[in-house]
Amino acid sequence: MSPNAFPDPCAGAVRERWPLDPAVTYLNHGAFGACPRAVLELQQRYREQLEREPVRFFLRELEPLLDASRAELASFVGADPEDLVFVPNATAGVNTVLRSLSFGPGDEICVTDHGYNACRNAVEAVAARAGARVVVAAVPFPIERPEQVTEAVLAAVGPRTRLVLVDHVTSPTGLVFPVAALTAELAARGVDVLVDGAHAPGMVPLDLRALGAAYYTGNCHKWLCAPKAAGFLHVRRDRQAAIRPLVISHGANSPRTDRSRFQLEFDWTGTSDPGAALCVADAIRFLGALLPGGWPALRAHNRATALAARDLLCEALGCRPPAPDAMIGALATVPLPDAPSSAPRLDPLQDALLARWGIEVPVFAWPASPRRWLRISAQVYNERPDYERLATALAALL
Repeated sequence: MSPNAFPDPCAGAVRERWPLDPAVTYLNHGAFGACPRAVLELQQRYREQLEREPVRFFLRELEPLLDASRAELASFVGADPEDLVFVPNATAGVNTVLRSLSFGPGDEICVTDHGYNACRNAVEAVAARAGARVVVAAVPFPIERPEQVTEAVLAAVGPRTRLVLVDHVTSPTGLVFPVAALTAELAARGVDVLVDGAHAPGMVPLDLRALGAAYYTGNCHKWLCAPKAAGFLHVRRDRQAAIRPLVISHGANSPRTDRSRFQLEFDWTGTSDPGAALCVADAIRFLGALLPGGWPALRAHNRATALAARDLLCEALGCRPPAPDAMIGALATVPLPDAPSSAPRLDPLQDALLARWGIEVPVFAWPASPRRWLRISAQVYNERPDYERLATALAALL
């Protein structure tokens, strides 16, 4: 295998646009994202606008502002604005769909063993209450080809399968799953798909109309770099009547007919700070203006960085990349050459990397594997020396 090349550096001046600690080599953008200074300043201006005249803001100004931000986001993810609502995050989106649907004894909900733990917990809770069964599709890792994902899921789907929850980009293993092919195969079997797209917006191109999944939820605070508590839920038009927000509020019996019940319910679930959602459009524009080629160039830059960094670390650790290049976006996970940790929260190696080397990167034991893993992120503010420092630190600590 010939190693992938790092793209031309552009992180120096770019990093200054984020309020990240300059003493920390931050290689964990995928965990919670990181919001640029300019977007945070805009969020504060929205807060000030709200507090100057709260009644005017909530009753007269908020709805047009939400619509404008929603329209920009819908254009970015290839959706109709009428089919998209804001939620705090993708975990809330997954819970919203699961708790809106009715399951009964003997029904099956299919997940993969690469799924996000919080969402797996939501599936288990809903299934336990309904007497339904959770079926886990075992997707190999290391993995050789994306078709293995589709094969594993289809092998786990049966006549009692009511819903399949699948990640677009997996959190523990950093894989881009073939959700378009999988959704089409499941549709042919009459099975709805709920896509957990927590990492996808801003990392990979999206066209939710073409994808055709019944439900798709994503985060805006990760790779779109919007403030925390900005996420979205996209529901196909023929499935919207059954989907209700986690909090039932005024929209449930609103007499308005100028917009759908779907948006009336989700756009107001009680008094909160809507600034994060209102900043989504500006975050999209901010990130899209960082490189001359706009968003396509930014996605390509981050992916090239992730691939080159993965190859650098694999060479330093004496291991092979555990996934083909085609399944990598802006995350990459590599195996560590030792036994898994039983640490309840943060792995001792992760703590040591931060305390002794100033490197923030996740180290974790993945339940489906007998070893520990390390996952790197690649955002535009990262460059080659960040990963070289990590390789040096790993050599010293391992």
